[in-house]
Amino acid sequence: MTVVGAGVNDGYLGPEDIHRVCRDGLAPLPVDGRRVLVIIPDGTRTMPMPEMFERLTQELAPRTSALDFLVALGTHTPMDDAALGRLIGRPVVDGRAGAHRLFNHRWDDPGSFIDLGSIDSSVIADLTGGRFRQNVRVALNRLATEYDHVIICGPVFPHEVAGFSGGTKYLFPGIAAPDIIHFTHWLGAVITSSEVIGTAETPVRRVIDRAAAMLDTPLSLMALVVMHDGIAGLFVGDVHEAWRRAAALSARRHIIWVDRPFDRVLSVMPPMYDDLWTAAKGAYKTETAVRDGGEVIVFAPHVDEVSRVHGSLIEAIGYHCRDYFIEQWDRFGHYPGGILAHSTHVKGLGRYEAATGRETPRITVTLATGIARERCAHINLGYRDPATINPLEWPADLDSAEVVVPRAGEFLFRVGRPPAPPVS
Repeated sequence: MTVVGAGVNDGYLGPEDIHRVCRDGLAPLPVDGRRVLVIIPDGTRTMPMPEMFERLTQELAPRTSALDFLVALGTHTPMDDAALGRLIGRPVVDGRAGAHRLFNHRWDDPGSFIDLGSIDSSVIADLTGGRFRQNVRVALNRLATEYDHVIICGPVFPHEVAGFSGGTKYLFPGIAAPDIIHFTHWLGAVITSSEVIGTAETPVRRVIDRAAAMLDTPLSLMALVVMHDGIAGLFVGDVHEAWRRAAALSARRHIIWVDRPFDRVLSVMPPMYDDLWTAAKGAYKTETAVRDGGEVIVFAPHVDEVSRVHGSLIEAIGYHCRDYFIEQWDRFGHYPGGILAHSTHVKGLGRYEAATGRETPRITVTLATGIARERCAHINLGYRDPATINPLEWPADLDSAEVVVPRAGEFLFRVGRPPAPPVS
């Protein structure tokens, strides 16, 4: 399967380019008379989903016997009809937008999964560079096997677990069962977010792609590179090649290189992140550009919960660097890997001395949110009253020692110079 695409290093695609790529990319798909399931992101991603919903229904509804949509929630909270309506730009009633059904993925419902088998321990050892040697069960939302063709439609950004989001990641963890979700997230955490994020080829991506190969349903991809004010790239066709092209463009558009590290970063989180579980992306994406001993302040006065799904587990373990858990595995090894991974991603790099019980994080992460000082202390994060911060008073100049990042969470900051493009 070929890829039809367009991408620009500056500016945005025009309506004609978007229409052309959607039309020419979707036309060759073998979906005539067949049932098609489109896997889409939830509301925690910047994505012109109403426009893509319109393009998909316009191009495919006349050709297919069914065109339905599954929201790749991973372990996020299910969306009600009102939220689904805002997501796709059409009224949704009882999980339907006209002739099209919209499903929420339910990671916590065992009855929603089909078992695709396991990845053998020897294969896992090879894929992970010897970091793990265990069988990994692969189970997926059974809807992916009950349709004749699956189309993934979603954006590609630098990502703390897989390196870049999008592509087959919309299957694992997007619509996957807990086992592989927790395994891939902990694998990323062991490597460390700082090393993984913004890297296209990672052990996590290799595991995800291996799991995706176990799905027999034909698979296609619409991969978008989305900026705050427009679409920079759109690639339709083969799931791997379309993702690779989108990830390469995302590396150019979403990674911001600075000459020297910041002393302090104020990450201003937009309302689409409604708990710390999602708003913590403001720490993930800026930690790599903060000096040793510096600080990231996650500014989100609207956030008053640690996690609407996993809060009790996070409250139990707190936020710590990777080695804090590894050196005390007898104490923490029974916790789900995804929970431990989230903890380490927020806390960032650090050291733990088992002999003294002393943990030394590389930077300080401070919450300026609706989460009270006492709870911040309990979960091992700093606290600052958000009322004492005016983001407009912070410098936006990337040459400043302190900087504000508006609408944080999707752009990755790194120190140095971008790598030279590969020689063709």
